[in-house]
Amino acid sequence: MQILQPAEWKKPRGFSHGVVAEGPGRWVVLAGQTGGDETGNYAPDMAAQVATALKRIIKLLAEAGAGPEHIVRLTWYLTSRSEYEAAGAGIGAAWKETLGRNFPPSTLLYIGGLVDKRAKVEIEVTAFVPGA
Repeated sequence: MQILQPAEWKKPRGFSHGVVAEGPGRWVVLAGQTGGDETGNYAPDMAAQVATALKRIIKLLAEAGAGPEHIVRLTWYLTSRSEYEAAGAGIGAAWKETLGRNFPPSTLLYIGGLVDKRAKVEIEVTAFVPGA
């Protein structure tokens, strides 16, 4: 994939402005993943919920024969700006553990709530796996 980064623009931190995915391949589209674990339990803090959501994403991508390097778009739905900002270090650590040095285009939205009231984050993913 080609990262879109105009030379005169400051390089963004933690995401990219865009990517180009070209040629034959498979699209993988994931439903929004929340921070609930396999048993439906939620950690009380934002960083732990983000870590769980990212781990769920990596597991689903693996089911499709994909990895974090194939992600072409993330959309984050967050219930609290202040909790998100306070959880920065923990979210960064969770990102590094799951997505490594991959920084796909991302959109973050602050919303009034999610379907499960315990959820603080939901992340949607679109990925492209190049084919032969």
